[in-house]
Amino acid sequence: MRATWSGAVIAQSDDTVLVEGNHYFPAESLNRDYTSFSNHKSMCPWKGQASYYSLIVNGNVNVDAVWYYDSPKPEAEMVRGRVAFWKGVKIEA
Repeated sequence: MRATWSGAVIAQSDDTVLVEGNHYFPAESLNRDYTSFSNHKSMCPWKGQASYYSLIVNGNVNVDAVWYYDSPKPEAEMVRGRVAFWKGVKIEA
């Protein structure tokens, strides 16, 4: 699977986990050249607190387009150490 945005490959891996229609990529597959810190947080009732990264590609910014769970709840352990995408990030095989 490959995650792309603004003409760049953001992440690529054969090891994704599909949860609620979202592909969770291994965190190490994320191209950190395109990420920046975000202090945004959100709460999922069954996965726990999500943290975010923003993307910066060729001067284009996509705020909070990457999310992850540092300490997921036990029932969501499958997403630990993984990242997922939204806000126009294209996921394709």
